[in-house]
Amino acid sequence: MKFLRFIYCFIFTLGFLVPSVSFGASSDSSQPPKAWMIFLDNLKQEMLAKGISQKTINKAYGKNTYYHPKPEVVAQDKKQAEFILTSRDYLNRLVSESRVEHARQHYKDLNKKYKKVEDEFGVPLNYLTAFWAVETNFGQNKGKYHLIDGLTNLSYKNRRAKFFKNELYNVLKIMDTFDLENDKMLGSWAGAMGHFQFMPSTYNAYAIDYDGDGVVDIWDSFDDAIGSAANYLNDLGWKIDEPWGEAVKLPWNFDYTLTGYKTRKSVKEWAELGVRKKSGKVLEINPELKASIIIPDGRKGQPYLILGNFRRIMIWNRSENYALAVSLLADYVLSKQKYQPISSDRQYALTNEDIEKVQKFANKILHIHLKVDGKLGPKTKDAVKKLQAKAKMHQDGYPDYTLLKKIDTYNAKLGFHVPVQPKKATKK
Repeated sequence: MKFLRFIYCFIFTLGFLVPSVSFGASSDSSQPPKAWMIFLDNLKQEMLAKGISQKTINKAYGKNTYYHPKPEVVAQDKKQAEFILTSRDYLNRLVSESRVEHARQHYKDLNKKYKKVEDEFGVPLNYLTAFWAVETNFGQNKGKYHLIDGLTNLSYKNRRAKFFKNELYNVLKIMDTFDLENDKMLGSWAGAMGHFQFMPSTYNAYAIDYDGDGVVDIWDSFDDAIGSAANYLNDLGWKIDEPWGEAVKLPWNFDYTLTGYKTRKSVKEWAELGVRKKSGKVLEINPELKASIIIPDGRKGQPYLILGNFRRIMIWNRSENYALAVSLLADYVLSKQKYQPISSDRQYALTNEDIEKVQKFANKILHIHLKVDGKLGPKTKDAVKKLQAKAKMHQDGYPDYTLLKKIDTYNAKLGFHVPVQPKKATKK
């Protein structure tokens, strides 16, 4: 069974790699229960009170109740993969050899027509190309879920009902503003829309009518889509003269407590601590810029030095791996470097259950209040470092096999000082 824990499960989220071909919930003829109809009536009244017109409410709902006994979008929201993809495997799939080739070709085409976007907003086209690739595979996977249907169901007795109800309001606001039809409102199961997968609230805050036809159409007008993406990144404070960072090499005696987003040092200070380019050469980034070191797969994985633009990508999508995929692909687009998959020592394949175990244990031992959600975010990594310190392990924030076994054998009186049996070698 231990061997099975090293089998990687490939996660594809929000239509990154596989096109969505179904709608928010399959249609059926089941009679809606009274509770649903009360919810739906209250929902419509709430939207009217927020300023949505009756005309749009009628257009969005009509005679449709959008009731489904088992909504597909709710199942999607609750679904958790058993195994969590390592950063290495995630990146090797989103930034593949074929994707690099396609991104370079698309960049050449975009550069002929949209150089003005880069000049106007100060966001390089190689990054916009990378966002487009990672979000919808160059517009191929924009999503075909019906947003009114899906978001209505996600607003009903759902763990994130408040969030989805706000996104539903923003969809209705879009319809209201531009008098769009019901069947135009298509996107991902969670509500992301168009070439660059804007959430409805992001659309209302940052989308622009770049082609000047009077409608902000991020679905079918690529002018509007790329202009809106550039406008969003510009508003986030994108620095056109700064790189995102780069893959680096750490010295053998590196202090792993310095890794993570909280620690910021100048590039010069990191260089003085022995941080080098991945090739081993001296860092060439502006020595005065502030940077952090992240190690998504722990000390056995690939470390990265990241700057301000990387943090801005993470505002777009708070996944560290997502930000790395966009950044690395953007670099490939401009360079002539031959594609090379990321390699690292074999990593322990964590499960959601593993991380939940760590979070519950950390809350109990460290007297903190982590959200037990099975996600290895920055707060959980910081807690793991503290547990590793107590267990006298390298403090890299990655809960590997050894730490998990120490948690299993933890003694309230002796602490972590209980011998852990060595892991048996697995057959390949």
